[in-house]
Amino acid sequence: MCMAVPSLITAIHNGVATVEAFGAVRTTSLMMLDEEVTVGDYVILGPGGNFAAEKVDPEMAAEALAYLTEVLAAGQA
Repeated sequence: MCMAVPSLITAIHNGVATVEAFGAVRTTSLMMLDEEVTVGDYVILGPGGNFAAEKVDPEMAAEALAYLTEVLAAGQA
């Protein structure tokens, strides 16, 4: 199963973003995005995480992250 987790852009350099989600930090290419993104935006990564596939509205990202936090907490109970 594949789960789309919104990732926060923490840095951008030459079309490559550093993103963070649940403490995991990785780099991903921004070349597939149709929209401009900046530090502080959220993106969904494509399969493998090599490319950002979609910019996510901050409210939607917050809702998704809150829900995923609940799911992860329930799995540890």
